[in-house]
Amino acid sequence: MSATIIRGTPMAEEIRAEVAEGVAEMRSKHGIVPGLAVVLVGDDPASAVYVRNKERAAMEAGMVSEVVRMSTATEEDVLSAVRRLNADARIHGMLVQLPLPDHISENRVIESVNPNKDVDGLHPFNMGLLMAGRPRFVPATPGGIQQMLVRTGFDPSGKNVVVLGRSNIVGKPIANLLMQRSDGANATVTVCHTRTRNLEEVTREADIIIAAIGQPRYLKADMVKDGVVVIDVGINQIDAPERRRGYRLVGDVDYHAVREKAAAITPVPGGVGPMTIAMLLSNTLKAARLHMHPHLRDES
Repeated sequence: MSATIIRGTPMAEEIRAEVAEGVAEMRSKHGIVPGLAVVLVGDDPASAVYVRNKERAAMEAGMVSEVVRMSTATEEDVLSAVRRLNADARIHGMLVQLPLPDHISENRVIESVNPNKDVDGLHPFNMGLLMAGRPRFVPATPGGIQQMLVRTGFDPSGKNVVVLGRSNIVGKPIANLLMQRSDGANATVTVCHTRTRNLEEVTREADIIIAAIGQPRYLKADMVKDGVVVIDVGINQIDAPERRRGYRLVGDVDYHAVREKAAAITPVPGGVGPMTIAMLLSNTLKAARLHMHPHLRDES
């Protein structure tokens, strides 16, 4: 068996085109242009690349885009920037790029974001809505994963889904999302982590595996059954002296071995990553619509 490769780039382009159409319609009919702001703190190279990509994507979709770059900042500096963006009527969606430097409380900063602008879906209020089955803003990576499954015909309904990892950004929200009684969900979900016993026995029972554990090539071929669908969220750097940059990117899955048993698998790079930005833009458009029609927030 050789797996179908689920490529995120063409799918993300479709979603971004759909968002751009929505932005153009909102501008022409209502004179409102959705706005996305990102706060970037510190000098982490990977974060800088992510933020540039988000900025470019927002502008290509016709949105207002603002990036607040703070190479050095106190916690109060960051909170002040968030308060300003909360009050800025041009900005409908905003996020603070994670991780933050150690001296800044991520929880305090996330909780300072207006929940109605929290397009990352990380504010406790929005996380609670997701848990209650009334999601307002689904975190972008989990939302992208769900779209990848649905748009490629691998509907999770009735399937055994195993999530490797329990982070607030991916593991917990994707588990909550896929267990909901709704379209593109209705799965039986198991979340595995560092304290999970007999992990291989659990993964071998999975119809769908979502690997977000942060360890390069962790999921091996002997840990999966034939015909499994594998979504690899991991992005890890490993040494590659033969390459000009000296490293290469790999996922949390032993890609070449696992794809020989899988029905479908995502590559790294070019899999989940492009979908994350597309779903962030989709959330920003939704935030602008909710700003126009505030009564719809109560129907989330």
